[in-house]
Amino acid sequence: MKINLIVVGKLKEKFLADGVAEYLRRIKKFATIEVRELPECRTVEEEGQKILSLVPKDSWLCVLDVAGAPLSSVDFAKKIAALTLDGVSNLTFAIGGAFGLSDELRRAASFRLSLSEMTFTHQMARLILAEQIYRAFKINRHEPYHW
Repeated sequence: MKINLIVVGKLKEKFLADGVAEYLRRIKKFATIEVRELPECRTVEEEGQKILSLVPKDSWLCVLDVAGAPLSSVDFAKKIAALTLDGVSNLTFAIGGAFGLSDELRRAASFRLSLSEMTFTHQMARLILAEQIYRAFKINRHEPYHW
């Protein structure tokens, strides 16, 4: 499986960079993962176009969206497992900038995911998403970690 993380902005805090690096290292035991960082743009439309230009043509696209569907960790793992069973081998997760997502990007998404009703910084969202992807692999393999 190939996982792409397309994110707007850089990780500014060392503790967040260290945490994301740790989960990316762990994920690499289960899948190939690549992070593409984009600079913030002047408009969400421009950001959306830049994000979409980096999404591989054959990839399932999930955008993190405050108005997206909330999933439990188990349901998130089930979604990834179902995609795998359906023959999807390329997943892309996108985290937009501070001003949200363009309508074009929302429409292009295969799925819109809300991490929580709470608000997180985009840097925190990257850490949480990386941890949840790792957790999903552990859940789907019935390996200890989840509980």
